[in-house]
Parts: sequence; structure tokens; C-alpha cells
Amino acid sequence: MIAYIPWIVCSILFLICCLSIYYNLKFAKIIIKMEDEIGDCLDILDEKYRSLSKVLEIPIFFDSPQVRQVIEDIKTARGSLLKIANKLTSIDPEETLNAESEKDN
Repeated sequence: MIAYIPWIVCSILFLICCLSIYYNLKFAKIIIKMEDEIGDCLDILDEKYRSLSKVLEIPIFFDSPQVRQVIEDIKTARGSLLKIANKLTSIDPEETLNAESEKDN
């Protein structure tokens, strides 16, 4: 009976290892798919950021408060797009903090 204990332990460990490999591969596929989707979203955000920047370079010939408010809203939206893109691409939180502190100085 004692001779079978190592075989039983090895069998249980093998099953646990197979289960672990299955879930590792499953989660790796999910992560890769999410990374591709985030990349696509970043491309769209980059395109919209460039489009908003082009619009903001055009001089305003109408001095209405409503037009000025719309321009300020567009500037805010452009800044928000840049912030979202930076947050999605940042991997290390310490890197982000260092970049923001350098930006403030």
C-alpha cells in the first residue's frame, strides 16, 4: 500500500498541472484579445485627437459666447482623449506618476 502513495501523489499533481495549463492558456487568449481591442480603440482615439486638433487650429470669426463655449468643450474633449489614451497605454503606475510630475514642472 505504501508503494502506491508516490504514484497517487504524482497522478494528483499531474491532474492539477493539466488544469493549471488549461486555465493559463484560456486566460492568455482573453488577455491577447483584450490587448488587440485596446489597440484598436487607441487607434480610433488617436484619429479623433488629430481631427480635433485640426479643428482647433482654425481661427474663430464669430465672437458669440456659445461658439466660444463649444470651442472650450472641444478643447476639453481633446484633452480627455489624450488622458484616456495615456492611461490605456501606461503599464507601470510609477512611470505614469513620474511623467505627470515632469509634465507639471
